[in-house]
Amino acid sequence: MYLENINSPEDVKRLSIENLNILANEIRHALLTKLSAHGGHIGPNLGMVEATIALHYVFNSPVDKIVYDVSHQSYAHKMLTGRKDAFLHAEEYDEVTGYTNPRESKHDFFTIGHTSTSVSLACGLAKARDLKRGRENIIAVIGDGSLSGGEAYEGLSNAGETGTNLIVVVNDNEMSIAENHGGLYQNLKALRDSDGQTPCNFFKSLGLDYIYVKDGNDITALIHAFTQVKDIPRPVVVHIHTLKGKGYTLAETYKERFHWGMPFNLETGQPLSDGGNTEDYCNLTGKFLLEQMQKDPTVVAISSGTPAVIGFNPERRQQAGKQFVDVGIAEEHAVALASGIAANGGRPVYGVYSTFIQRCYDQLSQDLCINRNPAVISVFLGGSAGMNDETHLGFFDIPLISNIPNIVYLAPTCKEEYFAMLEWGIKQTTHPVAVRVPGPVVIESGETFDSDYSELNRYKITCQGERVAIIALGNFYPLGESVCQKLQEATGIQATLINPRYITGLDKQMLEDLKANHQLVITLEDGVLDGGFGEKIARYYGDSEMKVKNYGLKKEFADRFVLEELLKENHLTDTQITNEIREIIDKKQD
Repeated sequence: MYLENINSPEDVKRLSIENLNILANEIRHALLTKLSAHGGHIGPNLGMVEATIALHYVFNSPVDKIVYDVSHQSYAHKMLTGRKDAFLHAEEYDEVTGYTNPRESKHDFFTIGHTSTSVSLACGLAKARDLKRGRENIIAVIGDGSLSGGEAYEGLSNAGETGTNLIVVVNDNEMSIAENHGGLYQNLKALRDSDGQTPCNFFKSLGLDYIYVKDGNDITALIHAFTQVKDIPRPVVVHIHTLKGKGYTLAETYKERFHWGMPFNLETGQPLSDGGNTEDYCNLTGKFLLEQMQKDPTVVAISSGTPAVIGFNPERRQQAGKQFVDVGIAEEHAVALASGIAANGGRPVYGVYSTFIQRCYDQLSQDLCINRNPAVISVFLGGSAGMNDETHLGFFDIPLISNIPNIVYLAPTCKEEYFAMLEWGIKQTTHPVAVRVPGPVVIESGETFDSDYSELNRYKITCQGERVAIIALGNFYPLGESVCQKLQEATGIQATLINPRYITGLDKQMLEDLKANHQLVITLEDGVLDGGFGEKIARYYGDSEMKVKNYGLKKEFADRFVLEELLKENHLTDTQITNEIREIIDKKQD
């Protein structure tokens, strides 16, 4: 194998074109072997193999600096920069992250996991280079799907007037995660159809030079194009047309399904685990919203490039018609769009992963909440049990959303409560509403929940006790139940258990009433403590005799953590919490 002998880009440069093509096949085989056993981004990496080889053949990394947008297409880059063993040997699969990471290699310049950022970052590298009178090439690699994000345009617009070396490689595989959406893609199609010759050229209009490579999986053509632009003294776009999922027929055919996946059977493409055929909130939400659309033609579901998160597979997208909108990877626009729809009498529901809601703080505050427009946001995978890469953490949403005025952020504890809150959010016309989807595992309680949450910040006592009150927020409510049970078994104390329901406010009357026969209040939240829900409870009791103990996650970019270990490190197991409650009680008695 040639791949086994590649320890740096210098080794790539020594190979002939024929051997580079053999290397591409070896990389693709290694990718499929690892991805089928381990999971990860499939289609994006398979389509970028030849382009990555050509980049490292022509340019001199790490002197020449390559920035990968999102960086979920950087696996081949990692193989060629000294990290091949993490793809060749199963016991080393977890030695590297799924994204670029400067802590891993001098060939990575940023930790990147969100989209549309590479051109802006590359502009910064180029500016610093010019100030220091450097001469290295700066290369940004960005997919066509990422061009739908506003920052990509901002970066390109800035790059176009720099008048200095900046090379933007646009990897156009005609796909985002799902299909592309937006007027820009009409121009990309026109460029593809005309071999880059159409007079209407988005990139040239921004002041960039332009080169088109019809077959972006042809190493010879890529090397020729990259050689043309190497050391160019002005900004240029190299537009390459690639095939997403290349080399694996199923990924080429079912591009959306094979964008990312858990371990799968390489021959059939079927997941190795079916998850027990359990329900999931994404699919249930899509089914629910489609039913709402059939009842009310003003209900509209919004996705920002991730339609699966809100349960809109291709079949549901077709059924919904104009009542489903995918804005591309443009979370900022999605929130502002939802605000506009609500302002004109529509019923928008924007479904988004918690990690991506971070990308539109300004729009949440300025476009939505200041205007008090009754849009609904379903926040998926909020908490510790979702994605575990440091770039994709989902436990920062509570401080982010709940501290913006006017919004109502709700925390359901189970399936029934989630859909009761979601339905109320759609029907009410007074508040912007966000609903924190309870977690990755669907819990059915069999209970009937309130259908009206207009009387804000009214907590619900689900078990009346004394001495100790446990306020268990959202998907940590089952943890609160377990602590109650263990505490009673260990001490005989029947604690009061409270489902607060509202993240954005305090039930001051209930908190005041607890003072009569409680000495300790415990808060449980599946999110960072700093700026979170529990701190608001602690602040309320600050000038009283009530003892308050907040449980949640410390503020950190935890990376590739094991959930059980993370919970234990943060004292979030029922045994740890019960023992600490007992210690507090014993001290108060002393």
